[in-house]
Amino acid sequence: MKGVFWVVLFGATVGAAFAAPAGEQTVSGLWQEVDNQGHVGAWFYFSEVNGVYRGRLVKMFKPPGAQTPLVTVCAKCEGNQKDAPMLGLTIIKGMRRNGLKYEGGTILDPRDGKVYHAQMELSPDAQKLSVRGYIGIPLLGQTQVWYRLPDDTIPAAKIPKESFGPAS
Repeated sequence: MKGVFWVVLFGATVGAAFAAPAGEQTVSGLWQEVDNQGHVGAWFYFSEVNGVYRGRLVKMFKPPGAQTPLVTVCAKCEGNQKDAPMLGLTIIKGMRRNGLKYEGGTILDPRDGKVYHAQMELSPDAQKLSVRGYIGIPLLGQTQVWYRLPDDTIPAAKIPKESFGPAS
């Protein structure tokens, strides 16, 4: 019985070491992507399951002056995301938290269907998220800064569910 206590205590201690301390914010929630000219391109919703974070597209915006309609399906994606609706499409997958950094994940560029390595870093005030996609090593990549949106920006029931497969 004494051995079981130590196993349970050790397991709880290790689990607590990887969990976010009470009151500390994570990347979970709504984020706004803004381009270099200050135009809002999209909103993303991040969630966590078993210590792994993922972000899906929940709203898209037309660039100012754009005459073409928004792309509604991921025609160039592969696998179960081929022809999936853009709204609800998981763009960022497999991110594991290490303090303010998120590593080991991937980011999908739905414009060409390519998947890149990714890392992210949350600002200390949890209001900015640096998202970096890269090929090979982080030095060979591009970073965007996204901005946190209030949790009530979209009612939870209106956040698009994760999309798979052809749009029906």
